[in-house]
Amino acid sequence: MKIVAKKKLWKYLFWLGPFLITVGLTVGLVSEQWGLIPLVFLIAGIVISGLGIIWQSYQSNWWNRRSTQAGTNALMATLAVLAILGLINFLGTRYHLRADLTEAQLFTLAPQSRELVSVLPQPVKVWVFDINQNPQDRELLENYQRQSSKFKYEYIDPQARPGLAEKFGVKDYGEVYLESGDKRQLVQTVNENERLSEIRLTSRLQQLTNSTTAKVYLLQGHGERQLSAGKGAISQAVQGLGDKNFTTSPLNLGETSKVPQDATVVIVAGPKRGLFEGEVKALQEYLNRGGNLLLMIDPNTDPKLNSLLQEWGVRLDNRLAVDISGESVVGLGPAAPLVTEYGKHPITKDFGNGNSFYPVSRPLEITSVPGVQATPLLRTKPYPSSWAESDLQSEKLEFNADKDLKGPLTLGVALTRKQTPKSTSTPQASPTPSPLPSPTTQSKTNPTPSPSPKTPQALPLPSPTTQSKASPTSPAPTPSPTSSSQTATESRLVVLGNSNFATDGLFQQQLNGDVFLNSVTWLSQQDQQPLSIRPKEPKNRRITLTTTQANLLILSSLLLLPLIGFAIAVIIWWKRR
Repeated sequence: MKIVAKKKLWKYLFWLGPFLITVGLTVGLVSEQWGLIPLVFLIAGIVISGLGIIWQSYQSNWWNRRSTQAGTNALMATLAVLAILGLINFLGTRYHLRADLTEAQLFTLAPQSRELVSVLPQPVKVWVFDINQNPQDRELLENYQRQSSKFKYEYIDPQARPGLAEKFGVKDYGEVYLESGDKRQLVQTVNENERLSEIRLTSRLQQLTNSTTAKVYLLQGHGERQLSAGKGAISQAVQGLGDKNFTTSPLNLGETSKVPQDATVVIVAGPKRGLFEGEVKALQEYLNRGGNLLLMIDPNTDPKLNSLLQEWGVRLDNRLAVDISGESVVGLGPAAPLVTEYGKHPITKDFGNGNSFYPVSRPLEITSVPGVQATPLLRTKPYPSSWAESDLQSEKLEFNADKDLKGPLTLGVALTRKQTPKSTSTPQASPTPSPLPSPTTQSKTNPTPSPSPKTPQALPLPSPTTQSKASPTSPAPTPSPTSSSQTATESRLVVLGNSNFATDGLFQQQLNGDVFLNSVTWLSQQDQQPLSIRPKEPKNRRITLTTTQANLLILSSLLLLPLIGFAIAVIIWWKRR
């Protein structure tokens, strides 16, 4: 009887161990302080449990039992699984791995955004003055924050912190501000109908972190596209340039007779009348000193730019570009070519097979010119899908082999030309000794003006590609005042046979706005500036059914399929009875 009583006592003591461990864990978790009391309970419980297990195994030869071995194996397997799960959770906390399986990458930042945020020069913070934290907006801000530790964001209740709201000048709920150092800028106002936009956030971030501003002039005076809102205007394109930190101004060469020195890019958008000869020469001089020009020329117009374009190997075709492949897709008729093929160029490098369309456009003819590098940007589909129509009066567009030109047609081209001003070095001395000429004599013997006042270094935003470089054929520069190394600059030209694509309403369709903004960005020779970001839209996967197809689907799903299942069940029952 005493032995039985002793066994029962040890059994009760054994259960005291788990009880003490539970008490210790409960005290520590509730108080959130792992002091002396919870540690005492834990240690006492572990010791008692251990002694109980040792005593039980000694009395009953517990370890040699088959059930004990099976239980031990199960316990070790369970502990291994728990350890693996804990390790996975630890790694998941430390290292983030996300996969966006949507076709349009709806939940992934654009490459331009990632590139900009990853090289932030100083900390940037987004302040969202709103009570409600929209999950979609938070996900976008989290994506930005994952790219750099210098990017932070915070939601603020304007009522709870009126001083901070007054500091930013908050007027309504939903206003989103960017702050970097002592600079602050309004991004947008979010609400139920308008969520935080990656395009606007990246554009404002670029403006805030970029201390330089490029000047873009838009030529006026020849029936060009109106800059303010109106029919056929390009106000949305001008606003897009402002969002990308470009400063825009109209330019009338009839008044100034010269392109301003601070011009980074000059845009000629759809002139209806010809330019004066002096204006054309002013544009040629601007290109010769390293300028950058965007020409958007519509059909049935003659801007008198043939002499300028001839120097670059470009000819404007007077025929109309026709494309019947996109007639049903775009809905604007065959005179609106749909382009899905783009050249390998920084302007179009991220376009893939995206769509852009150009209502009423003219083809371009490109010929090789020494010193000029041309890259076609926009190409229509091959014949018979597209051709250049010469009969513009006919209501029915048909290909005429004698007059028309088979596709594919080039609707846009990007060109570069190296400018190498003449050296200002003194001519080689003759074998007969002669005194060194004076500076006055030198200026007379070299009638070419010094290129220094016209080099792109005078512009506000020179590109690394336009910086002065020593020519490989010239000697190394020396301190001698009578010689200087040659400098080489680059001029850039983009010619598009259409300006309608950039007008209000069409600018925001498909890739039309990207073609315009990317062209200006590339022309500005700011190679560090990200190109434009296309809005991401989910693919439309809905199936459009006719009334007959819908009725057939209803009958098949509600009547035909159940009858087939019932018939199969009856046949199986009949065979088994």
